[in-house]
Amino acid sequence: MVIADGQATTVDRYPDVVSLNAALAAAATLIAVAFALSTLDRYLRRRRPHELAWTVSLWLFAVGGLALWWAEAHGWGTPTFRVFYLAGAVLNVAWLALGTVYLLAGAQWGHAVRTWLIGLSGFATGVVLFAPTKIAVSGTDLPQGSEVFGVAPRILAAVGSGVPALVIIGGALWSAWRVWRGRLPAIGRGAQRTISAPGRLVAGNLLIAAGTLELSASGTLAARLGKDRAFAVTLLIGVVILFAGFLVASSGANRRIASAESEQRAA
Repeated sequence: MVIADGQATTVDRYPDVVSLNAALAAAATLIAVAFALSTLDRYLRRRRPHELAWTVSLWLFAVGGLALWWAEAHGWGTPTFRVFYLAGAVLNVAWLALGTVYLLAGAQWGHAVRTWLIGLSGFATGVVLFAPTKIAVSGTDLPQGSEVFGVAPRILAAVGSGVPALVIIGGALWSAWRVWRGRLPAIGRGAQRTISAPGRLVAGNLLIAAGTLELSASGTLAARLGKDRAFAVTLLIGVVILFAGFLVASSGANRRIASAESEQRAA
């Protein structure tokens, strides 16, 4: 039971709903942890910077899922909501998009974006963790950011999720189109890509785009499932689709496809 403003707001008022939401959040957290360990292992063996960016993003997904699980199991509080908002709404998609930048634009652009992203992540962390709140968060229902925070954290969430999502989806679709045409899915000469199974890489990129869209669908599902259930469902399904996309795409990256620039130089 959670006591809020002198009134009893019980977690066990809707035990079946709360238990299901907590189970969904726990499942999403465990999958994100498994995915993060997988990408971390790949990074430690290959030292490819895009895999480190994915690892950071997936640990952030796991932190957001853990905060959601804790809230569903024990009730929401202001500290829990701050962690959930920071990891789940502001930072995770941005670090996922950094992996796309590394893959498509190469290390030089990737390192530059990473430097800015580290600084912006630190700034966003300070803003979200210490920004004044309009209300004291409590109870079993997930509040909206506009109910809790002022302008600055909400702008960070909008920019931190919207712009990187466009980068991921646009990059995945563009990469799939390039591979489908038998071209190197890279911008300029800085990105080094090798392809062994173009069809699998196309499918993997389409899954990555679908997973990112799914993670953005919580607002649409909220009207049907409720906010807590919508976030838990979209986090679970989105992480699973992303995991599948990265596994499929990674299995097709071994043999080089000649880029248009290489073909022109050979001619």
